[in-house]
Amino acid sequence: MKRTIVVTGAALVAIGAVNYGMLSARRDPGSSNAPASSSYGVRLKPDVTGAIVAAAPGRVEAISEEIRVASQIGGRLQQVLVDEGDGVARGQVLAVIENADFRARVASAEATLQLRQADARRVHAGARDQERRDAEAAVREASAVLDNVRLDVNRRRDLFRETVISRAELDKSEEQLGVAQARLDSARERLSLIEAGAREEERAHADAEVALARAALDEARAVLEKTYVRSPIDGVVFRRFRKAGESVSTQFDAPIVTLADRSWVRVRVDVDEGDVADLRVGQPAYVTADAFGDRRFAGRIVRVGQMLGRKNVRTDEPTERVDTKILETLVELDDGRELPLGLRVQAFILGK
Repeated sequence: MKRTIVVTGAALVAIGAVNYGMLSARRDPGSSNAPASSSYGVRLKPDVTGAIVAAAPGRVEAISEEIRVASQIGGRLQQVLVDEGDGVARGQVLAVIENADFRARVASAEATLQLRQADARRVHAGARDQERRDAEAAVREASAVLDNVRLDVNRRRDLFRETVISRAELDKSEEQLGVAQARLDSARERLSLIEAGAREEERAHADAEVALARAALDEARAVLEKTYVRSPIDGVVFRRFRKAGESVSTQFDAPIVTLADRSWVRVRVDVDEGDVADLRVGQPAYVTADAFGDRRFAGRIVRVGQMLGRKNVRTDEPTERVDTKILETLVELDDGRELPLGLRVQAFILGK
């Protein structure tokens, strides 16, 4: 009986020692006695002896994330100028919407602007020299006619006093004198208007017509520009959804292509809620991927989430828990451009 008790006690002591050792390894992942592990059940590589504070799965993404590029106006695609995998520059035309009607509107607006500008120049410049000389000649002519008619009227008045002509003839000549005087006054008024130039309100009206025509041209050009779908970033075409001849609409989500900026690559890591206390922006980290063997891609934490959420990445491990809450953490890699976007990786976050 005593021997059985002794054996049982020894077994309990041994089990306790094993449990204590596992707990110590869990609390001190930097210990060289046992490899660290994460709450995802993924064991770290035995050669890692640094101060690893968390290990978690992640997924590779572009630093710009994925940008869905669509048209700002509806219509039929005339051209799609890029394909998947093509590199593009900011402002490069990716696709063209049929735009013959919009180009015609621009041409009409340009012609209207030129017409309004010509009218404004004429108003501001005033009459031409030829018109001024013609008006001066008209004044001289009307003045000469008036002088002749006045002499004729004086002569007829003398004849009337001598009873040579009738009163009716005198009245007719005096009437002609009035007409000649009116013509001279009209000629002088026309000359005065030519010399004075346009009124202030006329010049303002002409300028306003030019501004209105220019605004209409700018609007027509802006609408035409919307038929050219341009890249908002320097990047790579990730997916192409439309081809020439297909219609696009602004009434629903209808991207033509999606782009990503691969100049820098980052990893979106699902850090277990039990490891979030040790996360800080600027902490060093590295990632590994099965496809790249033992290669490590170094980086650092650039963003730590503020709210726990559901898992984004599945490890396909049999022991993985799917109900665990995670904190999204972004790790920017120093040089990970050869990692395909969307690749699942294992991230290891080190203590600072």
